Amino acid sequence: MTTDFESWLGPTQTDDETVARLHERLVAMAEQKRLLDIAYRTIDTPVGVLLVAATDQGLLRVAYEREDHDAVLAKLAEQVSSRILHAPGRLDPLVRQFDEYFAGKRTKFDVSLDFQLSKGFRRTVLAHLPEIAYGHTESYAQVAAAAGSPRAVRAVGTACATNPLPVVVPCHRVVRSDGSFGGYVGGEEAKRTLLTLEAA
Repeated sequence: MTTDFESWLGPTQTDDETVARLHERLVAMAEQKRLLDIAYRTIDTPVGVLLVAATDQGLLRVAYEREDHDAVLAKLAEQVSSRILHAPGRLDPLVRQFDEYFAGKRTKFDVSLDFQLSKGFRRTVLAHLPEIAYGHTESYAQVAAAAGSPRAVRAVGTACATNPLPVVVPCHRVVRSDGSFGGYVGGEEAKRTLLTLEAA
């Protein structure tokens, strides 16, 4: 027995392709009516599944699985806007850049960034990180000096640990003075993978 709603949908309306088409229409309508503040999607990478989220201003968040993607989205809804939608097509150009990076064909991301999740000295540190050349590293002390506060080594560590845009804003290139990795939001193995990729 079918309901009136099911009859209206028709026999082919419950398949995955139809759901995907309806979702695309929803995304398009939300954008048209300016009801979409944050678009997000996930991507498979050599360092695990990454969540990427963007506003009209630019890339807002990159999150590792270990950060709990649902928790990250909930926090974005609280801090930025609850008008969040899974809109993979909107992030296709960024995904292409990630693919090129992990294939060793891109050494720098060319994407607008939305730094609203970082303030003060942390933001100053993040602004410096893209200046660390691909295939190179700097110590926490070197970054502190470059950010204008040579004694703020611990604060640099905190800025890197809370970087909302890992991989794109390369906090993985910051290591301890003795050359050991130090902490990383994606875990030591992810940091090793990124540095190995860039050293190749």
